[in-house]
Amino acid sequence: MTIDDFNFENKTALIRVDFNVPLNDAFEVTDTNRIEAAKPSIIKVLEDGGRAVLMSHLGRPKGKASDDLSLKHIIDSVSDIIGVQVKFVPDCVGEAAEEAVAALENGEILLLENLRFHSEEEAGDKAFAEALARLGDIYVNDAFGTAHRAHASTTVVAEFFPENKCFGYLLAREIEAIEKVMETGEKPVLAILGGAKVSSKITIIENILAKVDHLIIGGGMTYTFVKAQGGQVGDSICEDDKMDLALDILKKAKELGVAVHIPVDVVAADAFDNAAQTQVMAVNEIQEGWQGLDAGPQTLAHFKEVILQSRTILWNGPVGVFEMPSFASGTIAVGNYIAEATEKGAFSLVGGGDSVAAVKQFGFEDQVSYVSTGGGAMLESLEGKTLPGIAAIQS
Repeated sequence: MTIDDFNFENKTALIRVDFNVPLNDAFEVTDTNRIEAAKPSIIKVLEDGGRAVLMSHLGRPKGKASDDLSLKHIIDSVSDIIGVQVKFVPDCVGEAAEEAVAALENGEILLLENLRFHSEEEAGDKAFAEALARLGDIYVNDAFGTAHRAHASTTVVAEFFPENKCFGYLLAREIEAIEKVMETGEKPVLAILGGAKVSSKITIIENILAKVDHLIIGGGMTYTFVKAQGGQVGDSICEDDKMDLALDILKKAKELGVAVHIPVDVVAADAFDNAAQTQVMAVNEIQEGWQGLDAGPQTLAHFKEVILQSRTILWNGPVGVFEMPSFASGTIAVGNYIAEATEKGAFSLVGGGDSVAAVKQFGFEDQVSYVSTGGGAMLESLEGKTLPGIAAIQS
């Protein structure tokens, strides 16, 4: 069930949003993406002639109230983005919250105080979830970023809305984007996996191997694969204890007919430093005292070829240390290739913290099909896990 299956006229929508946004020292919101992402669902409720009660967490207050982490600091930003002055109540359950909801008129929005000021939220406490449930007629989960947590507001509260629960637009789009990559995507399907360690991507690789036609390995985990095959990686990051695993992955990929693409050359540096000396080296002939920090020109030419022939693309993890300008070229190039493929009709999904950060930093957000808002939730989806926040709506 999605939000389009309901008419909210004269109804109160209890919406779980993800307003866990960064604040500066003056308590101003420095990145409003998550608020903007929730806007369409909120507007739908208001335009139907309903009332919206918004609940979210902010930071990690560990069950204690804290002025620094009060959602009162984001009222102005939410009001500006939605275009409606948002009301606020300094608790999320109890008499004050219930009175504030009762006083709401159609077309109005109420923001509840930080859910995590109550330890019962993260504990998934049923009585706390029931107290939240009293604040709405229809439960809408639009917080993909917390869908992997079995918390009171993301999962347990849905039990109290057996017939009246649904996904908001954002959560529905996230589910659809992941399904396109994992189940329904047009072939050839390509996964680009980067980042520092094989160990952090093992479960994802194992889960997606049977679903992709091509797998590009980039970033720091390249060197574990290269060394496992007898290459010299110098001082590059390498998980020696994962080399057998790397060989197993290559063997399984071969059995499944998946083409694995590993860098052939790299930009190597004599120190982990933006100002280090650099030279291009073959990926399996990196000298002692040198470390690979970005994809090389031959590698990028090959990656371009693979990306442009793909019709469905998942990008999870950069192909170099993009935080340093000297080693950002490879990640920028991959972003450009994905943008070009997308323009030619491919579906591209970017997910996972560092690749999302890179896409935003280098301005690719509007040039790919979908940028996931949920780091941990996205990764657990790719690992094949059932997210409790999603299961709670589907049950």
